[in-house]
Amino acid sequence: MQALILTGGLGTRLRPFTLDTPKPLLPVANRPFLLHQFDLLRRHGIRKVTLATAYRPETFRRMFAGGARVGLDLRYAREKTPLGTGGAVRNAVGTPAGTLLVLNGDVLHDLDLRAFLARHRNAHAEASIALTRVQDPTLYGLVDTDGSGRIRRFLEKPSQDEITCDTINAGAYLFEPSALDLIPAGVPYSLERGLFPRLLQEGRRMHGFLLDGYWTDIGTVDKYLQVNLDALSGASPLALPKAGQRGALLLEKGARLGKGVTHEEGGRTLLGAGCKIGEGVRFLGSVCVGAHSRIGRGALLRDCVILEGATVGEGARLERCIIGRGSRVGADCTVGPGTALGAGSSVSDFSRL
Repeated sequence: MQALILTGGLGTRLRPFTLDTPKPLLPVANRPFLLHQFDLLRRHGIRKVTLATAYRPETFRRMFAGGARVGLDLRYAREKTPLGTGGAVRNAVGTPAGTLLVLNGDVLHDLDLRAFLARHRNAHAEASIALTRVQDPTLYGLVDTDGSGRIRRFLEKPSQDEITCDTINAGAYLFEPSALDLIPAGVPYSLERGLFPRLLQEGRRMHGFLLDGYWTDIGTVDKYLQVNLDALSGASPLALPKAGQRGALLLEKGARLGKGVTHEEGGRTLLGAGCKIGEGVRFLGSVCVGAHSRIGRGALLRDCVILEGATVGEGARLERCIIGRGSRVGADCTVGPGTALGAGSSVSDFSRL
């Protein structure tokens, strides 16, 4: 079975971090997010993978080339103009010879791909959608199935009295060639609003597969922060990079600690390669510090993400924020929850954000 990962979106809700980096390449726990999806595919024996690209396509080739370094046979399909999810699939693979696995490039989960495929084939489905449960169904488009797992209908952000299930599209699909033949070539087309309703209307066999365990997307700044925190707290299945360990401090190659550096309040702190951490720095909760960053003496960081090459000044206080690549936070600054500093930002000493 071959796989296709949809990576062409602009990532507008994740700006400013996607202004210079496609969303699937943003680091999560100091590794490009896409590597975590590659891990999942390799664990299930899938080696042939196509990336459907549109936004900054050259960055994918530059990072992964032919895939040898990540243990895959990687191919690339570029959209000259945005084609939507369905159009991207058709542009990338045409009509495949067999079953095709499609993954959204911004979703983290630990889907059992073998079980997903087995259920798809046992049901003789032309299309299968991985599903996950949500606490508040009114916030999502729902996918309603019968007792056998066959999809009965789609409900777009229902009101309370319309809710009949709590399952949503989890961003992973299996398709037979007969289903993909319905996608028109060369024009914008949506899987969610085009192909799936048509399959349902025509009575084609379309099934849902409920995944267990962790699921999230990284589509917004809040969710991007949370997926990093979940990785470090152990709430997600995401693999952390190889690192030495000093209590709750995880040190990648060349990370250096000053005297009296501490970690408190659960979680872990991941310190990227070549980091320099000043004396008396306190980490609280879950903190991710990117490679070659500098944290000044006496700073306090709680539940935050510092991207590669950033500098945090002496005595600064940071909480539930993201500091962009190469940014500078001055001495004695306070940076509060929800703050998102884009790459290369500079915050003057004693500022309050």
